[in-house]
This record gives sequence, C-alpha cells and structure tokens, in this order.
Amino acid sequence: MTNKPELLPGTLDMLILKTLTRAPLHGYGIALSIKRLSDDVLTVEEGSLYPALQRLLLQGWVKADWKMTETNRRARFYTLTAAGRRQFNIELSRFELMIGAIGRVLRDAQEA
Repeated sequence: MTNKPELLPGTLDMLILKTLTRAPLHGYGIALSIKRLSDDVLTVEEGSLYPALQRLLLQGWVKADWKMTETNRRARFYTLTAAGRRQFNIELSRFELMIGAIGRVLRDAQEA
C-alpha cells in the first residue's frame, strides 16, 4: 500500500496507552508494536511519538525509567500508571462511541 492511512486525530495517545497495558516499552518498541499489531498499516513517526509520550508523562498517565534494552543500549522505558489505565478506558469508551456514531451515519447514507 503506497498511501498508508494516517492516524485519526486523538488516537495516538490511546494506542500508546493500550500498547503499554501489555508491558513497559521504550519509544521504538512502542512504535514497532503498533506497526506490527496493525499489520503494518499504522506507522508512528518519531516526530509524533515522542511529543505524545511527553504529554502522557506530564498528565501522569505514564512514568519513565532509564534501563538497558535487549541490545545493551540505554533507553527510556515507559510504564502505564493506574491513572493511565483509567484514562485508556475513558479514551476507549469515547472512541467506541464515535466509531458507532460514524457507522450509523454511513449505514443511513447507504440506505438513502
């Protein structure tokens, strides 16, 4: 696919939070996980990922610690906090509500 779809506005934070529900990861690991789980449809660029992680840190939804990676490099590993888990559930509910509403509008448009 040459023109990959872009992330919908507001979904990056939710995807990062979801990714961190599995295990702490460094930034590159988060981007790789999102790409892999989406079957290479979603690509998170560094220019979007790191500002989002900083936002999540400032909100208290993730915390970060310096650790060594599996390749012996020092990296910041991000961990979901209890507040982040609650926020993920809020974001997921909002997203599901929005997707449901869009689906209803599209179904109605097809019937007309």
